[in-house]
Amino acid sequence: MPRCFPEHPGFRDGGTAERVVWQAFRDQLPDDAVLFHGRRFQERQHEYEVDLLVGVPGAGWAVVEVKGGDVRYEAGVWEQRQKGVWQRVDPVGQAQDCRHVLQRHLKRHGVSAASSRAAHLVAFPHKDVPAGFSTPDVPRSMVIGRNDVDGAYLQLLRALQDHGQGHGPFDAVQVEEFVGAVVGPSLPQADLLAVDAENEARIHELTERQRQLVGFLRNEHRVAVVGGAGSGKTWLALEQARRLAKDGQAVALVCYSRGLGHFLRRVTAQWPKRERPAYVGLFHDLPVMWGAPRGAEDDSRWWEVDLPRRLGELAAERPVGERFDSIVVDEGQDFSDDWWPPTVQALKDPDAGGLFVFLDEGQRVFDRHGTAPIELAPFTLDRNIRNTKRIAQVFGSLALEQQSYEGLEGPPVRFVACRTDEALSVADGEVEKLTEQEAWPPGSVALLTTGHRHPVQKEIVDGYGWDAYWQEYFVGDDVFYGHVLGFKGLERPAVVLAVNGFRDRGRAKEMLYVGLSRARTLLVVCGDLDGIAEVGGDGVRRRLERAAVGG
Repeated sequence: MPRCFPEHPGFRDGGTAERVVWQAFRDQLPDDAVLFHGRRFQERQHEYEVDLLVGVPGAGWAVVEVKGGDVRYEAGVWEQRQKGVWQRVDPVGQAQDCRHVLQRHLKRHGVSAASSRAAHLVAFPHKDVPAGFSTPDVPRSMVIGRNDVDGAYLQLLRALQDHGQGHGPFDAVQVEEFVGAVVGPSLPQADLLAVDAENEARIHELTERQRQLVGFLRNEHRVAVVGGAGSGKTWLALEQARRLAKDGQAVALVCYSRGLGHFLRRVTAQWPKRERPAYVGLFHDLPVMWGAPRGAEDDSRWWEVDLPRRLGELAAERPVGERFDSIVVDEGQDFSDDWWPPTVQALKDPDAGGLFVFLDEGQRVFDRHGTAPIELAPFTLDRNIRNTKRIAQVFGSLALEQQSYEGLEGPPVRFVACRTDEALSVADGEVEKLTEQEAWPPGSVALLTTGHRHPVQKEIVDGYGWDAYWQEYFVGDDVFYGHVLGFKGLERPAVVLAVNGFRDRGRAKEMLYVGLSRARTLLVVCGDLDGIAEVGGDGVRRRLERAAVGG
């Protein structure tokens, strides 16, 4: 009989389904195996519960999600009959999530079983599963049906052999470490992760305070809000759009960058319908939505001049009632002078309609110049609320306006000196340290480049397109590989910045500024100090010299 944790589980409400599968494993597993029931794992704000966890020396370990009663799979959807009603469930996703959480838990505790062969299975002990059954996310060998219960152990071995991930050993030593990590007392995460959690709470508090500033804009209809990196401009732009829509206005919330556009759409999609803007997305997608052709990606004149002009023409052709009462522009420094007239033309009242522009001239990383048609003096945000003080101090000398730093002190910025042509490979190594040695969840880490794109980014974009690429960022399960040009308005707790050259030396300072300001809690910079100082000046040099790893 295997070792069982606990030895006599307390199954909820009788727990018929879990009891059946647990007893099957207890009776079939070898003596050196381990069997767990009802283990809970906490990761940030989420709690995960593993129904059954099985470890077999020489084979690996597996998470088993159990669903009792009648279960069906139709048109790509799993459903379970509960109290006579079919309800949607996701047993495969639950099992997979628990496996990933457990692997990260093992890594955080330095347990080598994190790299051992591991799999996840689903069990329906009350439902016969045909031999030919298979779905895109769960092959037949990963399913234990009623007709498999008597051979549950053999089914688990098949799943590990056919679909298990990882190649590390799972011998007697790994098994004992595994048991200790799973049943041992809850331990705090590494210090940096605790700092990150505290910093996240601080950011949330400061952001809520910042939103109150939108009230000062209530009686204005043309306003430019100017603030440096980390001042909360995007959240204020969202709040302004929300309040205008809630007041009954038809609002457009627009930006230039793809990643930011995806972010704005995801946030507003969670709002009540009456608070959502009429349009949220890219400036260039608005004329396409109104009937303009999309044009070729490499036709710069089309995107810079012709398509914006077509927006103005289409707006003039539309009934006034189909235009917007107000337009909110985030990252307005990305707009050229050719873009502002058609933007205003898209208003119901081009002379008196609302135009709210949020911008930071220090982040003007594209080779275009434009001034929003707003006569009032800008409303200035002079507090950094998104970065730790140590990060804000590194890029502070690059900002156009002095800011006060409201964040926590935070961990020291790290600088890893290397040649420019080595920055990418060195940055890869730093990412591995963060995720493997320091237990940062991969979804908390981004690797950004200033020069050519990382091969992972290029592979995803070239193979699957931009939408799939940005979906990877928002899913947040893995390290994100991006370029500073596309990461404006976006952040991650930990950022590794590879200063691997600059596409446009004329915009190098602005790109460095963006790259240094994307991390909320931990910033790691990889590159040549002289080259960085040539772009960022002595202030950045002095701060990075103090941050040099081993210096």
